[in-house]
Amino acid sequence: MAHEKYDVIIIGGSYAGLSAAMSLGRSLRKVLVIDSNNPCNKQTPHSHNFLTNDGVAPAELHEKARLQVLHYPTVEFRAGLVTDVVPDNELFDVVTEKQERFTARKIIFATGVIDTIPNIPGFAECWGISILHCPYCHGYEAKYQKTGILGNGDTGFELAKTISHWTRDLTIYTNGTSTLSPEQVHLLGRKNISIVQNEIDSFSHDNGCIHQIVFKDADPETIQAMYTKLPFVQQCDIPARLGCNMTDGGFIKIDKCLATSIPNIYAVGDCLTLQRSVANAVHSGNKVGAIINKEFIDEEFYDDEYAQELKKAANSGLL
Repeated sequence: MAHEKYDVIIIGGSYAGLSAAMSLGRSLRKVLVIDSNNPCNKQTPHSHNFLTNDGVAPAELHEKARLQVLHYPTVEFRAGLVTDVVPDNELFDVVTEKQERFTARKIIFATGVIDTIPNIPGFAECWGISILHCPYCHGYEAKYQKTGILGNGDTGFELAKTISHWTRDLTIYTNGTSTLSPEQVHLLGRKNISIVQNEIDSFSHDNGCIHQIVFKDADPETIQAMYTKLPFVQQCDIPARLGCNMTDGGFIKIDKCLATSIPNIYAVGDCLTLQRSVANAVHSGNKVGAIINKEFIDEEFYDDEYAQELKKAANSGLL
């Protein structure tokens, strides 16, 4: 059975995926974007630190981007969840949960990650609103406020060190026995950063705006903002199932051309890096679009053998 064929299928239609689609669409490539509509910032009220769109709601920013990308007749957008990618000689068959099948010469994963939310009542409701992951995205809005760090050991120390630039009223909540080293405790004390080891029962909040940490065996403490670093999983397990190499940190491993370990499969956005920002996602999508289009040009301009030699030379840094 013949399937509709595209130059590139992009799996994931948030900022990185749409940026790649625009770059490729403007390069006259036939592109399909398939998106399951589950962005990691869906609860965040405002997106910051993205030039020309600072403070815009993520959903509004996404819809604006989607409409601009669909302005190009070379790009199609389809809502759905991709369940499999099947290599077929030099092509790939992409299968959705509705058993739709599409074929492409190259694949881009822009599938992001899923944060592992701790089982503490109130945390999920506050995540992305007043319990935050990134001071560069949200630190200005929470500046000078009474702020907490939910963390321990080296991770908690490094996060507290960073956030101390945005506020002088800072406390580390270890949610149990501290694993901070004596030297770290001394350095934190010099900056008047206190450490609370009480176990947390819940977070009291008003529509996601945190106002108290409720402990199991101590009086609650008032707080206005909190930062933490959560573990995560890849939102899509298809790259791993295909055999794409992963980093020790759980990200899809790529080369300088954003190519995975499997030829003609690429990855962009949050599935690659801790630098989870709209600006970084848009940059990676724009970059991969130009790289893939250049590869198509080389493949079409030269014979296949010469094109492969060029690609090997570029990857090795000889070009």
